[in-house]
Amino acid sequence: MIRQGKGLFYRFLCGFFIGASIIAPGVSGSVIAVMMGIYDDLIGIIANPLKNLKKNVIYMLPLAIGAGVSILFLARVLKWFFAVYPVSAYSLFIGLIAGSLPAVYQNATKNKYKKKYGIAIVLAFAFAAASGFIARFDTVPFANPNNFLYMLVCGGIAGAAGIIPGMSVSMLLMLLGVYTPLLHAVSTMNVLDAMPAAIGFCIGMVLCSKLIKRIFEKYYSLGYWLVFGFMLGSLVSIFPSVPSDMIELLLCSVMNISGLIVSLLFQMLGQSMNIKDFE
Repeated sequence: MIRQGKGLFYRFLCGFFIGASIIAPGVSGSVIAVMMGIYDDLIGIIANPLKNLKKNVIYMLPLAIGAGVSILFLARVLKWFFAVYPVSAYSLFIGLIAGSLPAVYQNATKNKYKKKYGIAIVLAFAFAAASGFIARFDTVPFANPNNFLYMLVCGGIAGAAGIIPGMSVSMLLMLLGVYTPLLHAVSTMNVLDAMPAAIGFCIGMVLCSKLIKRIFEKYYSLGYWLVFGFMLGSLVSIFPSVPSDMIELLLCSVMNISGLIVSLLFQMLGQSMNIKDFE
């Protein structure tokens, strides 16, 4: 039986923050989904969208609306925020990610720890950190934002990576050299320029979700240890720089603490609302 009311509004909020994370450089939308307790449901639905279609639509609709509202209305705001106050902006998202680490660790340790999990953590950490480091270099000679096929492929890669907690959609788009033109297309509501990447994103997300779902079903602890490694790597990859003065240090500290508090509040909110719509 599907619950209405609070569940719908909560999923709208989840969608809103996931939409913001797609735009924010280095932030993983899947980490936000993990933090809010809806990641497992999302993987199940995206991997088999036609199974229980009516329930899937009811579950996903508020998420999609929330993400759409967030992307449309926050694109310019976040673009300005990261341009003017980059260190403080990243500090907020560092707090958000760090606040969700205990929940991921709790899931990962439900089964006995094995040595191979350590290898998985190191590999996931290295991949996420390296991706962020490479993305800082604004030189992508092969990028062609005006080519439909190239944008379709870029969207597919971003969609596949976006379903993995700790991997950032925006960071991958930066690596491929299309983040800036796509952000401009979204902020100006240029649907035609954004459409190829959006189509590719949906295709990549569906295809990758089947693999991720299988990993979590068959190797539950390994899956969450990989997530843990990706999240640790993303913390390193989005670390902007050391604050330049005491005022910036104070502001960064406030943003860090705010991110931690928001992360913990959403975890508590998700548990109190008991958002489980498929019973």
